[in-house]
Amino acid sequence: MDVQDYFEFIDETSIRIKGHRVYIDEVLEERLQGKEPEEILCCFPRLPLEKIYATLLYYEANKTEVEAYLERVKQHKRKSEKEWQRTQGPTLLFIEERERRRKERAEQIASGKFDPLWDEPA
Repeated sequence: MDVQDYFEFIDETSIRIKGHRVYIDEVLEERLQGKEPEEILCCFPRLPLEKIYATLLYYEANKTEVEAYLERVKQHKRKSEKEWQRTQGPTLLFIEERERRRKERAEQIASGKFDPLWDEPA
C-alpha cells in the first residue's frame, strides 16, 4: 500500500483522504468508538469502503505515529475552540442578554404587568 495513493498529508494536523473532504481522524474517531467499516461507510456514504479499510490499515501499521497525530488534532481543535470563544465572547454575551430580555418582556406581557400598546419600554 502506497500511502500517497490514499492520503494527502497537508500539515501536522491535517491528513485528508485523497479525493474527498474527509480527514483520517474523522474515520478513526468512528472506529475508535467501536464502529465496523460498513457502519463507518454509513457516516461517510461517498467514501469508498476501500479507502475506509486503507485508513484503518494505515492506523494499524503506524499506530504510534497516528496516535500522536490524533493527539495533535485534539489539541488543535481545543485551541481553535478557545480562540473562537475569545473572539466571539462579546457577541455571544450580547445575544444571550437580548434573548433574556425578550423572554422577560414576554413573561411581563403574559402576566399583565406590561401592555406593549400603552406602556413605555423599560
